[in-house]
Amino acid sequence: MAKFSTLISAIFIVLVLISNLDAQGTERQNDHKEPTILVVLLARNKEHTLPYFLTLFERLDYPKKRMSLYIRSDHNIDKTIRIMEEWLAANKNHYHSVDVKLNKTSAKFYPGEIRGTEWGDERFTHVMKFKEEAMNLARRMWADYIWFLDMDVFLTKADVLQLMMNEEKSITAPMLNSLATYSNYWGGMTEDYWYLRSEDYLPILDRKQKGCFSVPMVHSCVLVDMTRVLSDNLTFIPQNISGYDGPHDDIIAFAISAKTAGVEMHVCNFEVYGFIPSPLDEEESLKTDLKQLLSIKLEVLVEHPPLPVSSLLAKYVPPPSEPDKLGFDQIYLISLARRPERRERMFRSFKELGLQVKLFDAIDGKKLNDSYLMELGVKQMADYKDPWSKRDMTFGEIGCFLSHYFIWEDIVANGYEKVLLFEDDIRFEPYFREKVRLMRDEADRLLDWDLIYLGRKKMKNSDEPWVEDSETLVYADYSYWTLCYAITLTGAKKLLAAQPLNQMVPVDEYIPIMFNKHPEEEWMEKFPVRNLNAYSVAPLYVFPTHYTGEVGYISDTEESPIVEEELSSPSAPTPLPDLDAKGLGIKVGLNGMVKDEL
Repeated sequence: MAKFSTLISAIFIVLVLISNLDAQGTERQNDHKEPTILVVLLARNKEHTLPYFLTLFERLDYPKKRMSLYIRSDHNIDKTIRIMEEWLAANKNHYHSVDVKLNKTSAKFYPGEIRGTEWGDERFTHVMKFKEEAMNLARRMWADYIWFLDMDVFLTKADVLQLMMNEEKSITAPMLNSLATYSNYWGGMTEDYWYLRSEDYLPILDRKQKGCFSVPMVHSCVLVDMTRVLSDNLTFIPQNISGYDGPHDDIIAFAISAKTAGVEMHVCNFEVYGFIPSPLDEEESLKTDLKQLLSIKLEVLVEHPPLPVSSLLAKYVPPPSEPDKLGFDQIYLISLARRPERRERMFRSFKELGLQVKLFDAIDGKKLNDSYLMELGVKQMADYKDPWSKRDMTFGEIGCFLSHYFIWEDIVANGYEKVLLFEDDIRFEPYFREKVRLMRDEADRLLDWDLIYLGRKKMKNSDEPWVEDSETLVYADYSYWTLCYAITLTGAKKLLAAQPLNQMVPVDEYIPIMFNKHPEEEWMEKFPVRNLNAYSVAPLYVFPTHYTGEVGYISDTEESPIVEEELSSPSAPTPLPDLDAKGLGIKVGLNGMVKDEL
């Protein structure tokens, strides 16, 4: 009986195995290979972007054996071809095929060029020829898709290709983040075929509306479905378009050919797929492109890891410049120890910017309690209520105020004449270093200044008058936020002399009080001497990384216990060990809290 039972079990196992094999066989029969793609890569004077572009390109989550490469490069004044040769030697065998021509003997400039960044008719004709040649190659090789990809595009979303294919559109582009309001699509087009800002351009750009949108123009990262019958009518050559009366421009000619053929272009913005620098103006040189790259690298850091560079190409990335203090006596970063991701991002940003910065461990509102505040003599201003929520101050707001207060003390203790101060939840505008130097030059030449906002929230719609003969400075009105500001020794002394700890309000309320621009007259009357000379740059040099309600927004000041409630609670937090142990107080100030320079 036992033998019979064993036999039955064995038969059952065999049947299960056969069934599984049949199922696997059926699955294999139904599997499809990924579509074939011809990738068009045209490079000119891209030495500065290629290490990042090529590293990200080879990390795309798509089978390389289903990709063919069409690569052209000429008219270079930098190491573009050397980089391409080295990368191809290590990677070309990974792809299905590579059609490459790297012209080392071509002239460095087209006729009439002086910088290598101009776009004359001859250059446009050259690019049109390459793109048309690539389009015809894709047709001859029966490629399922052709992908026109500029080599200064940084694709941080590895599966971007598959995501675009899944949209099943004839012409698709992932929306790329950039600087200001630039991106790789047009919302509208004028009657003579030039750029037109449409009403939905900014909502799409800001991802307030998400989807795949029909637009008149996409460029720089464009996927074309070559299996569509109408794709046979697409062209980059104006002469191939019946009745064409547009400019001699490759992307415009392609867009008009698509419209003429009845093929819609789409841009998709469901998520952040990658980044692209703004185009150069005719008078700008490659040095400007390098600065644009720095700005893009800083923008990437807001939500993403740093742009990667493979070990093969790392030698082509210039080493960071020797850090300095931009002419200030000291630069501080206020950062909570329990927000390491913010701190790390700021460290990386300062390294890119070449700034020498001193780290201050922010006073953590979550560790404050009534006994420590009493030791410092901290009292909320009588009758204070938040102007918007009508609540008392939070422990987070007190921690923020103390962080700034102790730095003002440190400025005075060390006799620093001019200081720059950052909080850790900011993003940098392009050309930050250059703008700060210009601001300092104008401020020192034109003003007797105490404080200059570099990042803030203007709270009134009133015009702020420009400082006479200045291109960058305005007289500051009522403002919120202390994202970044410059302050003098005299300014720090004025803020301390008013003894704000025993009638405390949030620091971004206190500073406007001290330059006599606060709407609450009763609050201002509690500080009789309000002679802070405060200004602001316009436009601003830094902005918040996130705004209220956005994904990723965190407020350690607003989203913390309210003082009135916490002080009346029997379960108040334990004393702050680091502060109490070191005897930190008004006189001692920053003792033990300022870290080594970064």
